[in-house]
Amino acid sequence: MRHLKSGRKFHRKKGQRKALLKSLISNLIIKEKIQTTEAKAKEIKSATEKLITVAKKQNLAALRIILARLNEKAGQKLYHQIAPRYAERKGGYLRVIKLVKARKNDASKMAVIEFV
Repeated sequence: MRHLKSGRKFHRKKGQRKALLKSLISNLIIKEKIQTTEAKAKEIKSATEKLITVAKKQNLAALRIILARLNEKAGQKLYHQIAPRYAERKGGYLRVIKLVKARKNDASKMAVIEFV
């Protein structure tokens, strides 16, 4: 039974899954809007919102946590540009918009994820 087991596997091993999510989150932060599958968008939404909440603290420990989880460029942008934008907001920094058209080759449901 799968009770209380959170997170999607995406048919990948742990290292591949971790790398996939890290690159998706980094691209989302750098570009501020990406198009991906619904499942991946929903999965990176919670992880990214947790990173933004950490970055809002604006201290050295928060910066080190962010840089440990993201690449340099994405981490710096999150800490210096994006987190101050949401200083007064309590949560809900991202929005997932489901697209009508499915992907052509495998009919996957697509979505756009962007900052509010």
